[in-house]
Amino acid sequence: MHILTGIQASGKLHIGNYFGAMKPMIKLQEEHELFTFIANYHSLTSSTDANLLRQYTHDAAIDYLSLGIDPNKTTFWIQSDVPEVLELYWILSKFTPMGLLERAHSYKDKVAKGIPANHALFSYPVLMAADILLLDSQKVPVGKDQIQHIEITRDIAVKFNNEYGDIFTLPEYIVEDELATIPGIDGDKMSKSYGNTIDIFMNEKELQKQCNKIVTSSTPLGEPLDFSICNVYALASLFLDDNGRKELQARYQSGLEGYGHFKKYLKELIWDEFGEAREKRAYYEANPHVVEEILSQGASKVKKLAQIKLRIVKDAVGLR
Repeated sequence: MHILTGIQASGKLHIGNYFGAMKPMIKLQEEHELFTFIANYHSLTSSTDANLLRQYTHDAAIDYLSLGIDPNKTTFWIQSDVPEVLELYWILSKFTPMGLLERAHSYKDKVAKGIPANHALFSYPVLMAADILLLDSQKVPVGKDQIQHIEITRDIAVKFNNEYGDIFTLPEYIVEDELATIPGIDGDKMSKSYGNTIDIFMNEKELQKQCNKIVTSSTPLGEPLDFSICNVYALASLFLDDNGRKELQARYQSGLEGYGHFKKYLKELIWDEFGEAREKRAYYEANPHVVEEILSQGASKVKKLAQIKLRIVKDAVGLR
């Protein structure tokens, strides 16, 4: 089974990326044929600094490998190293009704958050469809907010197939419901676009500062705290098993600790979780040629598959 996933090179990886995408991805590579890419074309929707985008792409590659992506089990590449996806993106645009994109929740949400509206942002779902359809992806792990994009991909593929035959595989999404939306420090979905993240590889002092910024209620020390509406608890519970969650709930209800205690506890959970990953990251930083070789091999494999698919599509529409 072909499974495809990717992440934008638009900033440092945060714990929302890890629990929403990375951890499930690491599990999937043990059981399926996994294709993972760094979506730097997509990152252009928010990038205004070329050097920063290059740095983010470099960092994302190292972060992925450090957190557990195994190049012996996963095909790993940078999106722009396979430009065939842009050819398919343009062809698919013909089969994408304007109304389909105008109904996209993600576009509306980002514009409402103050992200400048432009064609790249508006047509983001079409490029995502090209990523998916180019490799005949069967399953695509996504967050709950991205389900609509998979549905748009299917709509585009159906329109194309209705006209030219069964050329594209119709993908299905994979969502881990309990991890569908990871809250940020403001309680909204954790996202680099919203500036509310907790980065994985920040130093310990900065990590504590970021945890301290998490929005909580004004319940005074000495009174029981409601864990069910607490952003700190929601994040801490990601790192705990059932017994650990029950113990933390009891601490909330005891009234003996305040939010400051739980923010410190959250910092410790995060710091301990990624200890091994920090060591791996130091290795890859010191050996960038290893990273480049992994990415080059991945792009070479994907490029061959992409060229085969694109020839079929171009033949169908009359471009060959």
